[in-house]
Amino acid sequence: MEKYIATIGLEVHAELKTASKMFCSCKNDPDQDQPDANVCPICLGHPGTLPILNHGAIEHVLLVGVAVGGMLADFTEWDRKNYFYPDIPKGYQISQYKYPLVTGGELAGVALERVHLEEDTARSTHDSHEKSLVDFNRSGVPLMELVTKPVIHDAPTAVNFAKELQLLLRYLGAGEANLEKGEMRIEANISVSSPADMEAGRFGVKTEVKNLNSFRSVERAIEHEIKRQMELIENGGKVVQETRGWDDSKNETYSQRSKESSHDYRYFPDPDIPKMKLSEIPEFSAAELKKSLPELPWIKRKRYKKDHGMTDKEVAVFVESPALSAYFESIIEAYPKDQKRIKLTTNYILTDYLGKVGAERYSIYAISPAKEDITPKAFSQLINMVADSSVSSRGAKDLIDLLLKEKGSSPKELAEKHGLIQKSDPADIAPAIEKIISDNPKVVSEYKAGKTASLQFLIGQAMKATKGAANPAIVSKLLVDKLT
Repeated sequence: MEKYIATIGLEVHAELKTASKMFCSCKNDPDQDQPDANVCPICLGHPGTLPILNHGAIEHVLLVGVAVGGMLADFTEWDRKNYFYPDIPKGYQISQYKYPLVTGGELAGVALERVHLEEDTARSTHDSHEKSLVDFNRSGVPLMELVTKPVIHDAPTAVNFAKELQLLLRYLGAGEANLEKGEMRIEANISVSSPADMEAGRFGVKTEVKNLNSFRSVERAIEHEIKRQMELIENGGKVVQETRGWDDSKNETYSQRSKESSHDYRYFPDPDIPKMKLSEIPEFSAAELKKSLPELPWIKRKRYKKDHGMTDKEVAVFVESPALSAYFESIIEAYPKDQKRIKLTTNYILTDYLGKVGAERYSIYAISPAKEDITPKAFSQLINMVADSSVSSRGAKDLIDLLLKEKGSSPKELAEKHGLIQKSDPADIAPAIEKIISDNPKVVSEYKAGKTASLQFLIGQAMKATKGAANPAIVSKLLVDKLT
């Protein structure tokens, strides 16, 4: 039996993809590199300014709630979370406390506590001269906070959950959730307990590891913190409730400050923002929101495995790129029930097409490609030619190259133009067979003496002589007939 059991709860902040900020009309532009370009008196916290709700941000959070099977709020309000840092111009952050937009739900097998909406802070940077600079472009950007229940017990499960959330946000168009850009920030609350304490419902003292900016950092920080806490207890020490940072270069966490409790923030309802009765807003009903849901990642995974017989690795490539899966779907519309052709399509897309155009063309950020390099119609025609033995596997690879170079041409035109139509008539192939047998008497003798592997050499020579145009099955049959 394990001596200690780790318990992990995640808090994930994700910037939402909207045209404007949460409470003002300033542009929401995560790529703005000029400091303080997208600011106004509202997001700078000037006295006398009044916030106005961004309904698009609210819809994004409610869509997440519907996707994870959470309960959507009927009533909600916004609260002031009071604390004083240079990146909070008002001296408080507008957030949600008692009445989050979403409660409950589940994602990647992890139960959720709540999902609520707030505004992001400004961005602080620190230089080598012990100076701090604050850029207010990010101040007021819509920020979704998702809190899991403390039901995770290892780092890989935590990472898998975070990846699935990132994918969900991208599928919904709610946010791009780039960790390296700070568009998604992960915090892990970690404690360790003895099995007896766990059985009695007693958790150990937790620490919070803040602002982990890569999935690798999430995994390493959690593993390190679990080990640190266990060693501390084993050596007679006590775990202190605190906020800790993560040093990627040292591969260790470090103490930042004592952990605040909710009463430290002195939450109270924001008097400037009207309370909302969501049931009175038709577009925010669960029924209406469900209509706008795309096929969700976990549903697509099951369908691709069940309907198309894809491996886990193949499924992962398509599911992680909505653009690529949309391209695949548009191709197989020509033969929706033909498993042979669907399998060929899968193979040629993943092994040949992506290798030529670059996987980045169909990155997760491209929900639909601006322009296909090979039209779905041309690709399905190519697959039909392979399935009907009109072109060989080698010829198909060459055709993909030609279709990428000679835009607008049909596969059949290119195959005829470049001599790639596969020959299946024995009369067309027989002269090449005669020559191969004549030119390789030693190999022929070895085959006749029982060395069956020699046949593959002769087939290869025949394919080479016909420039790959001969049907390998016909070549093999003709050779065997001639040599026996």
